[in-house]
Amino acid sequence: MAVEFRCATARGRRYAERLRADARDLMVAAELPDCELSLSLVSDRAIRALNRSYRGIDSATDVLSFSQIEQAGVAPADPHIVTNDPALPLGDVVISIDTALAQARELRTQPAARIRRLLIHGFLHLLGYDHERSPAEARKMFARERVLAEKISKPRHASTRRKTVTRRRVSRRQKSL
Repeated sequence: MAVEFRCATARGRRYAERLRADARDLMVAAELPDCELSLSLVSDRAIRALNRSYRGIDSATDVLSFSQIEQAGVAPADPHIVTNDPALPLGDVVISIDTALAQARELRTQPAARIRRLLIHGFLHLLGYDHERSPAEARKMFARERVLAEKISKPRHASTRRKTVTRRRVSRRQKSL
């Protein structure tokens, strides 16, 4: 599995390691662990320039996606079904750390959770999901977002934590005896 990650802003450095791990987990959860993903964390200024160049919109946005699936010549008949083809370049997801942090404050959520949600959203756009196409497409995309978010936001070492807590309880009981 290849996740090419670039953090182009100092504000994003504290989220870089977690975001890289979330991207790897996302690819596994989406059953595309052998594909390639490019991920960038940038400033509002940088994403505004990209948005202006590629979409003709002169403003910052939270996430942009640039799919490479069609250019690779493997676009499926159903854009929601991409197969795990080794070294298939899915494309690029670009997240604005500035907008993500502002949204996290607005939504009263943890910044890492908001950034993770933007990663999932951008990733789904790479696969062909488009919430702006129709209300039915929006429902499909947001439902898939929720499923993937649930899969990758679980604690990594939950079973290890439970064992530790259980051992502590046993030792406290033994002390009282």
